[in-house]
Amino acid sequence: MNTFMGMSGAKRSLLLEAIVWLALARAALVLFPFRMVAAHLGEVCSPAVAAERINQSICDSRQTDTAKAVGWAVRFMAARAPFRAVCLQQGVAAKMMLRRRGIQSALHFGVARNAAGLDAHAWLNIPGAKVTGYPVGSELTEVACWY
Repeated sequence: MNTFMGMSGAKRSLLLEAIVWLALARAALVLFPFRMVAAHLGEVCSPAVAAERINQSICDSRQTDTAKAVGWAVRFMAARAPFRAVCLQQGVAAKMMLRRRGIQSALHFGVARNAAGLDAHAWLNIPGAKVTGYPVGSELTEVACWY
């Protein structure tokens, strides 16, 4: 079933955790300067270093399945949240959820020029799994990454 009560206890628990982390991410991004939030996201590294670390890391199938489930829960709740929960809030929430589970992830931030100025986008991945923010447009230039 697609109703909340029709879901398994594990899925309901994951969805509840996702909405809490989305709310915390939203509040942090509204209340604090981004540099303060970024200090809790992990080590900042260049996109090239992040790509190298992701390529050298290995996640087992359990970790990959967990990351995919976290991504699903975050996207599901972001679409239903009574507050704005776009790519950056989703990436931060999923990163924190994965960190709690001991799974290393990379949160990427990119920009692209448009007629009105700049577009920004955030996406999160682990080795072998796209977690949130996908697909990533080819026009984006990655400018920062937290691993």
